[in-house]
Amino acid sequence: MSRKSRWVWVAVLAILFLGLGGAILGGLIPTSYALAALGPGDPPQQDMVLDKATRDQVIEAALGKLSQRYVFPDRAVEVVGQLRAEIARSDFSDIKSAEQLARKLTASLQRASHDKHLEIRYFEEAIADDPSSQGATFTGTEQEKFDFVRLNYGFENVDRLKCNVGYLNLRKFVPPEMDAGRIAAAMNLLGDTWALIIDLRENRGGTPEGVALVSSYLFDQRTHLNDIYELATNSIEERWTTEKVAGRKYGSARKVYLLTSEDTFSAAEDFAYTMKNTGRARLVGETTGGGANAGNRHRLNAHFMMNVPDARPISPITKTNWEGVGVTPDVAVSARKALDVARMEIVKDLFAKHPDVRVRNAAKRCLDEM
Repeated sequence: MSRKSRWVWVAVLAILFLGLGGAILGGLIPTSYALAALGPGDPPQQDMVLDKATRDQVIEAALGKLSQRYVFPDRAVEVVGQLRAEIARSDFSDIKSAEQLARKLTASLQRASHDKHLEIRYFEEAIADDPSSQGATFTGTEQEKFDFVRLNYGFENVDRLKCNVGYLNLRKFVPPEMDAGRIAAAMNLLGDTWALIIDLRENRGGTPEGVALVSSYLFDQRTHLNDIYELATNSIEERWTTEKVAGRKYGSARKVYLLTSEDTFSAAEDFAYTMKNTGRARLVGETTGGGANAGNRHRLNAHFMMNVPDARPISPITKTNWEGVGVTPDVAVSARKALDVARMEIVKDLFAKHPDVRVRNAAKRCLDEM
């Protein structure tokens, strides 16, 4: 086994050892930017045949949640009106498939609102009631909790590339109570690298708290990340990094690069937007998907749930967010080429600017190889 292979296996084992303890017992899934979408590797669900009464009940429940909880009340009125018009045209009357109803409602909601976080999902597995909220808030199925474990809580890969460049492939920003051990282990293993690449090209989101945790490893000083406006309380909550973390801080001195794609979405965009605007990271890749509004999941009936954005982030720097426009990279290249471009920029920078002549010499050898 090569030295590099041994290093990767040590990383994987450390992450599993430190992270699994609290994660498996993590329990409920908290407020997030988006639902966990089914991916190509997920097992297909058994569809369900709907009668008219069930279909109408799901639609009315969705419109009710939208009216009560959407972060933009005026827009909610408009969206409900547009969907009422579709219902009057009998656009939903022929739908008998649960999967089709979820897709049709989601498409109509997003078309009317231009908000990609408005989403309805069908679950073959029955969704349990939540007694604390009379069944209103969806807290995740057992399958979703199992998928967290199956997908290693968003940690796809931790590696050390040539020229001592750290590489962290994150597919999700998981709540700190589930993931603090993993990020600590990863950052301990990457702590001596000369620069760091965080790959967000397939990251579809997660929680604001997960974003704050990862961000806390990249700043020496407590840093204001963003503010969150919440409709329910009509208040703004400030989000800051924490000075103390469980693992080794990477700090502010070394370069950090983020890889993005058009599939980078939601909480991953939050991370990219903040890292770019604070000047902490350089973005390489494609403009991201453009979904900013965070929300909660709500049970519509035993097999349908809905994500309703009830909060929106506000950058203390730009005074706005990335909703509808995405996060623009500093270096625009195809997602496929982003890793190679970022690595080349890092190595060139090490060769040109690093104060240690030994590092510059190592970077020169890497450049010759590349």
